[in-house]
Amino acid sequence: MMNQKKSLPLVEHLEELRKRIIISGVGFLVFFLLSFLFVKDIYQYLIKDIDQQLTILSPGDVIWVNMAISAISALALTIPLLSYQLWGFMAPAMTEDEKKATLAFIPGLFFLFIIGLCFSFFIIFPMVMSFLTGLAESQFQTMYTVTGYFTFLFRLTVPIAVVFELPAVVMFLTRLGLLNPQQLRKSRKYAYFILIVLSVVLSPPDFLSDVLIMLPMLLLYEISILLSAWVKRKQTKLSLTQS
Repeated sequence: MMNQKKSLPLVEHLEELRKRIIISGVGFLVFFLLSFLFVKDIYQYLIKDIDQQLTILSPGDVIWVNMAISAISALALTIPLLSYQLWGFMAPAMTEDEKKATLAFIPGLFFLFIIGLCFSFFIIFPMVMSFLTGLAESQFQTMYTVTGYFTFLFRLTVPIAVVFELPAVVMFLTRLGLLNPQQLRKSRKYAYFILIVLSVVLSPPDFLSDVLIMLPMLLLYEISILLSAWVKRKQTKLSLTQS
């Protein structure tokens, strides 16, 4: 009986986690279906700077690109819901002040992801495409397949958008006392190594893409350290004022 009582809180936490995962999953599915309704418009916007029609090599390419575009769009739209579910799961362990402060990070996660997508799509992607096309046009006739083009696009833009979340995540964890700027500074060389490896693994297989993904990652890590220090200073001042 004693073991059952001890395991009950864990069972309740797991049940709560399962419920929130289901809610997030349903939200993603709804956003996926909504995105699928507008997938043709999104597709036309994403290829607006291409001077040629994309080529398909099999009927399955059409399904793949529509599903991929809908999934990326749904991911962006699901971020606020997913963030809120994560916050709700952690909220019972927070004080009232922590709840109010951390709740404000949820819109920030969404906007940072969108900013990351826009930065990578409007700045990084055209630079890489222009460079690689310039290398190829004197030797080859360029013809893009739909899977090749969108795989290249998503591998270049989505990792940057995800890494743009880093400052908000670091501020959130600092606010909860789970992270501090000293830890981030001490872990800098290990973090740099991980970010460099990720940029090489996630980016398209060319040196320019690696560098253009790597630099924002490293810069965002340094920005995260500064924001973590700022949050810590605010917490210290607040605690001194209250005491």
